[in-house]
Amino acid sequence: MTGPKTAMVLAAGLGTRMRPLTDDRPKALVEVGGRALIDHVLDRLAEAGVERAVVNAHWFADRLEGHLKARGRGPEIVISDERAELLETGGGLKKARPLLGDDPVFVANIDSVWIDRAKTRGGGLADLIRVWDPERMDAALLLARREGSIGFEGDGDFFLADDGKLTFRGEAASAPFAYMGVHITRPDYADAGPNGPFSLSPLWRRSADAGRLYGCVLSGDWMHVGDPQARDEAEARLRNSA
Repeated sequence: MTGPKTAMVLAAGLGTRMRPLTDDRPKALVEVGGRALIDHVLDRLAEAGVERAVVNAHWFADRLEGHLKARGRGPEIVISDERAELLETGGGLKKARPLLGDDPVFVANIDSVWIDRAKTRGGGLADLIRVWDPERMDAALLLARREGSIGFEGDGDFFLADDGKLTFRGEAASAPFAYMGVHITRPDYADAGPNGPFSLSPLWRRSADAGRLYGCVLSGDWMHVGDPQARDEAEARLRNSA
């Protein structure tokens, strides 16, 4: 099955937890294993067939744009300018809607790095493409097992049914899976959200209640690079896997 050719890359955040590394740059340009976080993500998306990436920009936006113009490889880059207001995940997707086209899109955070151990061609993103069915789903999320992940300290986000449907942890003490930062959805998924900043999470909860939120589990090692300690641990994991 052919996957999305366009991606929305969420790169506008302030990176507060990553300070002091983000005192002079956006979080997207913090390096792990000698490469900027956004380059890890864009290269993964290119491997999955993405030809065009819409990247939102706010914190040190000029520096991010300069880096992306100099990349010289991978998807065509289009900037969704959030200099005037940081819009969070849902607001960012809604603002970028005119740039995304009409076909399903990947939506990707920039603070996820992973070592793919999937035996199928294309790895975890290809598995997600195979799961995606727009007739039955509003969104399909790539998940990671909490055990063995770097930089994730929560009690988990989701339970995953045998048919791929997701339910939120709710009142349970823990859940086995965490969202690892990439999903497929319709480009208009956030259009009904409010004006200004808002999160995608409430939309996901409504979709889960309607039985239209699905997912699959990454076969590999997930590193949520959210702070300097996680960055150092991710670098060590990458060195040891080389």
